[in-house]
Amino acid sequence: MTILSNGHQWKFSEFLNNKNYSFDKKKILSSLSEKEIDNAYSSISKWEGYNPTPLISLNKLSKELNLNNIFYKDESKRFDLKSFKALGGAYAVEKVTQGNKDIVVATATAGNHGRSVAWGARRLGLKCKIFISEFVSDARGQAMSDLGADVVKVKGNYEKSLIECIKQSTENDWQIVQDVAWKDYIQVPTYTMAGYTVMMKEIADQINNEKISHVILQAGVGGMAGAMVAGIARYLDYIPTTLVVEPDSAACVLESIKTGKIEKIDIKRESLMGGMSCGEVSLVPWEILKNSVKHCISLPDDDIAKTMKLLGNSSFSDEKIIAGENSAPGVISLIASCEDQNVKENLQLDKKSNVLVIGCEGDTDKEMYKKLINN
Repeated sequence: MTILSNGHQWKFSEFLNNKNYSFDKKKILSSLSEKEIDNAYSSISKWEGYNPTPLISLNKLSKELNLNNIFYKDESKRFDLKSFKALGGAYAVEKVTQGNKDIVVATATAGNHGRSVAWGARRLGLKCKIFISEFVSDARGQAMSDLGADVVKVKGNYEKSLIECIKQSTENDWQIVQDVAWKDYIQVPTYTMAGYTVMMKEIADQINNEKISHVILQAGVGGMAGAMVAGIARYLDYIPTTLVVEPDSAACVLESIKTGKIEKIDIKRESLMGGMSCGEVSLVPWEILKNSVKHCISLPDDDIAKTMKLLGNSSFSDEKIIAGENSAPGVISLIASCEDQNVKENLQLDKKSNVLVIGCEGDTDKEMYKKLINN
């Protein structure tokens, strides 16, 4: 190896096989229906400025790892928001308001979902309230303000900001547009997930005659991962191996799959993967993920900055890729899995493998990005 042969060991914290694995397309699409998926694509593909984001070959890395291909879905090019979240929150705003400009929309966010909701509200001329935790950077808060949102910073973590959002929205009759589902709050997060499935439609169109053998999906509350699994069920006529990757400080999907029921994680430290630092998997994606994810892997923060830098200096591809901190985990988990012979054999990663990873954001926090790649 050349790129990876400097003595550095790429780390994962835990690897889990799902003992209840069963990829049942009919069951998956009962949680997020074909109609909801198709409606989302039909609507979003007509938005001004819509273009499919690139699917980039990490050809240099695939050669290093002795894999056939690694496809990187580059969401840094998604509208002006540089994140896949642009597809979800904005679409949910459109669906719940139905042209009523008197509705005030509200959400809690670690950053990118809030920007999507704010952007969606501005598109439709709506007022928007956004609640963020004290751990969300000032730059991310300002980005939401710049889109016209009233941003409220809440002491504590993401869960605390969500509690405050629900409290004030109930008191003021605001419409919550959240990517997290709970009892009696299912439909709006389902709209959000339906928006995310547009990525899988684009990917299915972009891979031509190639077949994806493995898909690695980041998870916070599980919305994107669940949506992509539903997109696989809708758009592919075969079943790739599915993996979920999470921060080891907030591996709520892994811990829930381990026991077969939703487990709440008491987050002791905030991960650098801030958008993935969530303590509890959401209800709608859980119904999809609990059986259809074949493997889970958790990561420390150790390799995030290094991976962002290698993507950005074209070490992994012929292209320079601007990848935010939440884009790195898929690549890291793939490298770490290939370096562990037992895991590599378990996953059946070999020279025929075509692996899909999701570059879910670009430099959505420019200062953070510069700091990490120049570290």
